[in-house]
Amino acid sequence: MANVTVVGSQWGDEGKGKIVDWLSERADIVVRFQGGHNAGHTLVIGNQVYKLSLLPSGVVRGKLSVIGNGVVVDPWALLAEIEVLRKQGITITPETLKIAENVVLILPLHGDIDRLREAARGDAKIGTTGRGIGPAYEDKVARRAIRLCDLAEPATLDRKLEELLLHHNALRRGLGHPEIDRAGLRAALDEVAPKVLPFAEPVWERLDDARRGGKRILFEGAQGTMLDVDHGTYPFVTSSNTVAAQAAVGAGLAPSATGYILGITKAYTTRVGSGPFPTELTDKIGQTLGERGREFGTVTGRPRRCGWFDAVMVRQALRVSGIRGIALTKLDVLDGFDELKVCVGYQCGTEVLNHFPAGMARQAQVKPVYETMPGWKTSTKGARSWVDLPAEAIKYIRRIEELIGSPVALLSTSPERDDTILVQDPFAD
Repeated sequence: MANVTVVGSQWGDEGKGKIVDWLSERADIVVRFQGGHNAGHTLVIGNQVYKLSLLPSGVVRGKLSVIGNGVVVDPWALLAEIEVLRKQGITITPETLKIAENVVLILPLHGDIDRLREAARGDAKIGTTGRGIGPAYEDKVARRAIRLCDLAEPATLDRKLEELLLHHNALRRGLGHPEIDRAGLRAALDEVAPKVLPFAEPVWERLDDARRGGKRILFEGAQGTMLDVDHGTYPFVTSSNTVAAQAAVGAGLAPSATGYILGITKAYTTRVGSGPFPTELTDKIGQTLGERGREFGTVTGRPRRCGWFDAVMVRQALRVSGIRGIALTKLDVLDGFDELKVCVGYQCGTEVLNHFPAGMARQAQVKPVYETMPGWKTSTKGARSWVDLPAEAIKYIRRIEELIGSPVALLSTSPERDDTILVQDPFAD
């Protein structure tokens, strides 16, 4: 049986939470491999809604859940999320949740500098969540970050705090803000250490043993491929690699362990925050998509920008991530439209492009080249087989498959877990 890696193929918010939950029942271990608590996954199980930011989606199913070394962890946010789930009847212990001992920690100073710099950008702001994810990754790459394992070594922690504060205090002075209270930060870390250290272990070893023992591992990505720091719409991206290749690096496994790569793909397009969005609709249609799809950020509550399906962008994401098949979500949001449009190319000056350009100026110039298709009046909400779908909906799906060069492996027709049509079983591949 194959392992499965789940990544978003757009700008995030594609409905990964439901699909990962659906797949997790057949997995033995669920692994988060990048991002932080800026990501949000919503799971609907019966009458209960679970909103996860940092924890792997498998926790609500009692699966062994792992936070890999590629994630940046705010220990206070983690404990708060665990407490929220406890009140919802989900108990999380060191037996059910494992965190890589070498994971980088997000400290309060990271959120501070994130928000200060974003405010200083004015109209040029990137649109971060202000939760410190980017600055934490910066410190990781600069080799001054505090890692989870450092909390168990007081002398190491003292030395690393000195180096970290040397950098951050200089930044704060430059922005006209007071320096960090070192004693207060150290006290906060000493207080949180015994609460989070029991979850720490060399998870790469556990995962490799599981792989060798034939266990099925589900790798859960956050955000989407076009938010990748290398391959996305830079600089309007997240601070980590969101492509499927990161699953191996961010979990500590060989690339061959990533298995079947499934791209979660919304039947239209959304984006949160700033950045280019060729198919964005600022009219009544865009408003309707947002209202029907309940397009508000799980973490921030910010309304998402909405637009038509962008086949050019998704095809590029599939090629970069090596996606084998897609899970098409929120098809039911398109019910009732007289016609639908799909972006099949980009007009950029006198050129027609078949990919997203890398330069900021050219990205801003891009205009969509549309293909128009008939809509459907019959509801697709809750459909659980192809025969339940109107002919026009099937034609829309087939045309998307042609344009992106990948088959639909799963089709989601509502937030409910069981309203899913299985076409190709990723775990059986």
